[in-house]
Amino acid sequence: MTARTLNLDDTLYQYLLDVSLRETPLLRRLRDETQALPTARWQVAPEQGQFLALLVKLIGARRVLEVGTFTGYSALCMAQALPEDGSLTCCDLPGDYNATARRYWQEAGLDQRIELRLAPALETLVKLERAGQGESFDLIFIDADKANYPVYLEYALRLLRVGGLAVFDNTLWSGRVLEVDAQSEDTRAIQALNRALKDDSRIDLSLLPLGDGLSLCRKR
Repeated sequence: MTARTLNLDDTLYQYLLDVSLRETPLLRRLRDETQALPTARWQVAPEQGQFLALLVKLIGARRVLEVGTFTGYSALCMAQALPEDGSLTCCDLPGDYNATARRYWQEAGLDQRIELRLAPALETLVKLERAGQGESFDLIFIDADKANYPVYLEYALRLLRVGGLAVFDNTLWSGRVLEVDAQSEDTRAIQALNRALKDDSRIDLSLLPLGDGLSLCRKR
């Protein structure tokens, strides 16, 4: 018995994957291909992707928004969990990895379910709100430039329906959230977000030690 979250060493983490990860061969190929990139650290952990898919099913999501898509692993996980009439809007910057994401989405037969908008995410969020899509999304997954996390929170709360989920990745930031007088703008932004979420009466909150920290915010 324990009254706190366990630390996972490599052996226990591998056990976690062995007994719970239901990664398809296509997802595994995408993950392996991404791991060969210099920016491989941007990819979510496979158990995070599976958890996001579970969240989509648990809340009956039909409209999902992703801020930060990279090679499309998390998007593919969530798109597979959507109903046939569901849709996923992805926000990212132009890059070579866009083609990788599209290639795997097409192979999975889900490319028609996913819209990739290539522009700074804040521009896309502004356009979505101005197009009358406020309070129309069921789940928003945010895994992009950390400096804008506090701003993404405000847009997420305007774009989510009541009862919808905003999910922030990297909120433990490999322990860098413990830094005093942090020099990194990204670190300061995550620290500010975490402090703000703690007392935000607009949401229900749980910060999970999954991957690099995953904060679940349910809009009240």
